[in-house]
Amino acid sequence: MKRVYSDDPHEQEAEMQRHFNIRLNMFFFSAFAIFTVIIVRLAILQFVEGPSLSQQENSLRVKDVPLPPTRGSIIAAGGEKLAYSTPVQSLYITLQKDYSKSTDRGMKNRPEAMALVDKLKEVFDKYGNPDVDKMTKEDIIKAMDLEYKQSGGFSPRRIKMDLSKGEVAYFLERKDQFPGIEIVEESIRHYDKDTVAVQTIGYLKKFKSTTEVEFYDPIREANKAEDADPSLAYTEEEFVGIDGLEMFYQNELRGKNGFKRVPIDPRNMATGIPEVTPPEKGYDLHTTINKNVQMVTEQAILDQIDWVHKNPVSGRTHPNAKTGYAVAMEVDTGNIVAMASMPDYDTNVWQGGGVSTEVWDKIITNYRNGTITPFSSGRSGHNFESTVLLGSTIKPLSVLIGLNEGLFSTYDTYTDRGIAYFGKNDSSSVRNSSGHVYGQLDPAKAIRVSSNAFMVDMVGERLYNKYKSKGIEVWDKYMKEFGLGVKTEVDLPEEYRGKLEYTTESETVLSRLVYASFGQQGKYTTMQLAQYAVTLASRGKRMEPHLVSKITDEDGNIVKQFEPMVLNEVNFSDKYWDEVISGMETSVQTAFAGFPYDFARKTGTSQQLGDGVNRDNGVFIAFAPRENPKLAVAVVIPEGGFGSASAAPVARKIFDAYDQEYGLDGVPKKTKQQNNGSGNTSTVNNGQ
Repeated sequence: MKRVYSDDPHEQEAEMQRHFNIRLNMFFFSAFAIFTVIIVRLAILQFVEGPSLSQQENSLRVKDVPLPPTRGSIIAAGGEKLAYSTPVQSLYITLQKDYSKSTDRGMKNRPEAMALVDKLKEVFDKYGNPDVDKMTKEDIIKAMDLEYKQSGGFSPRRIKMDLSKGEVAYFLERKDQFPGIEIVEESIRHYDKDTVAVQTIGYLKKFKSTTEVEFYDPIREANKAEDADPSLAYTEEEFVGIDGLEMFYQNELRGKNGFKRVPIDPRNMATGIPEVTPPEKGYDLHTTINKNVQMVTEQAILDQIDWVHKNPVSGRTHPNAKTGYAVAMEVDTGNIVAMASMPDYDTNVWQGGGVSTEVWDKIITNYRNGTITPFSSGRSGHNFESTVLLGSTIKPLSVLIGLNEGLFSTYDTYTDRGIAYFGKNDSSSVRNSSGHVYGQLDPAKAIRVSSNAFMVDMVGERLYNKYKSKGIEVWDKYMKEFGLGVKTEVDLPEEYRGKLEYTTESETVLSRLVYASFGQQGKYTTMQLAQYAVTLASRGKRMEPHLVSKITDEDGNIVKQFEPMVLNEVNFSDKYWDEVISGMETSVQTAFAGFPYDFARKTGTSQQLGDGVNRDNGVFIAFAPRENPKLAVAVVIPEGGFGSASAAPVARKIFDAYDQEYGLDGVPKKTKQQNNGSGNTSTVNNGQ
């Protein structure tokens, strides 16, 4: 074993001295290293991390409280304001003390808060608007949020909106008697009293009421970020768009917050005088909706519903027709001139951020836009939605598919015997409407007389024979190219794609193709029907629908201009287009008697089972003029009877109104009549 120390005392002392020196050196080296690290860290804190730490320190002592901006207006094509905001004075309070029941300090201060509540109630009762429901003490206590359920102590609480002049004067003269009280200018939203395209415009609710609305999820997440831009932060009490243009263009309409920088103490209570940065007003939307055409469209639907209640259509009256939908879309631009979902309601009921149970019960079935969704957008007497089977309005596209797929030519003829058989051993059959037998038909005439038998034998069955099970995919491809079964890309939220019943496997492929060929296998929205009509009118260009033509700032400067956009284009032979469009001449002599333009149209009567009986839905598409078309129209009247008698008269009035405003030939008749000093021209009344 090796010995560590020598037996010599001198050597032992020398060895111990060496070990001591090593330990001492290690100590000094460690101390030097530690102090070096400390000095470097202090330098980093001062020069590198110092600014951000200083900012964090300031943020602990100062809070940015957003001040919501004034919302931009939504304006009709003629300049009428369909939605606009007006300034109002609101009473806010920033709590100066803790009044919570959960703390000893708060319980001690609570009587002061209750005394303030009594005083506020007295002022509101004495000086408030007598035509408005008075606030109760419970309302005031809830608004003060004494338990900090809504926000921290530094955040101002809105006690009352739209103060009267007397209330404003009283509080301004006695600010010293109401610690933390402020009068803040805000805005209140108004909608055109004529209820113009209300479901298209949308409405507002408080931001805190949007927890179930996915559209606002990113905003809620951004609000939680520590480095959130205060100009973009949403307050719980501010009003935001729900549905329609109000929602789709929320970011543009809203503007940017102002904000108040509030000094706070360690208890999170406000101290000192805040610094205020004013908000920026939101942008204005200039819509393509023409108020006059829109009002005519809405009234025409209501009149026609009333008319089918009292006058026989297809042999009987139709009292279960309770709803109607129409879209008018320009062929070249994609601009939507009118979009009506009837019956509608007055969106001013939402001014307070919510509605009473009584009001909600009245509007629950029709507060949404039935031209783009079947949900909460009206129901017929037998509970039919706004999206219905197309019926014979699909037949122009059926013939186009047949021609393009080489299933027949423009010269081929078909002998219509009033019935078509299909399936194994011809076990199934489809008849023409009312059992009509049309004899020899070419493709154009098959559209004109609306032959179901032609579509079954020449399109549905032949498409199956050519593609077998793949025939469904081929059919679906054509549908989507014409806007059926896909989103039209209209600038509205939550657009419904339709219900494609031909994709379900409850029936054979042959059966599905047969029924699809004459319009009994797909339920689509009126907006999709209008885009489909535009695609026919433009000979293959599926235009993007627009409800907004431009966006401007408060000085009128254009922020964004919307230009026509082709979503996709279908290239068919000109002779196919000629054949199909020439066949779009279904008889609508009663509704369009005296109409001064040659126009293309197709009526539809889709059948739907209601209470054990097949009910007729009225469907109609048209565009005018036939050559160089300007406007396409789609109308749906669920349970209205034959489309020629229920839906077509509405379309006629829309075309007449458009002719007055813009001119189907490019010359507005309203201007021409004004120049001639004559009155308005008359229109056909309800197709009688």
